[in-house]
Amino acid sequence: MEKYETIIYWSDDDQAFVADIPQLPGCMAHGNTQEEALININAAIKLWIDTAKEFGDPIPVPVGRRLMFA
Repeated sequence: MEKYETIIYWSDDDQAFVADIPQLPGCMAHGNTQEEALININAAIKLWIDTAKEFGDPIPVPVGRRLMFA
């Protein structure tokens, strides 16, 4: 499992749980359960990183949880 911050939420539009990796633009996956979305996002992260390497694009270093203050 990669150490990127992962946000999982329910999408009424998709009728599925969606997992999003904010640090990797466009890296999202879905599943019928939160667990399935998490499994699928790990495959999506690998694909995102493999594609970035293929095109020579920078790969962000995982920052994990970020604290935001207003």
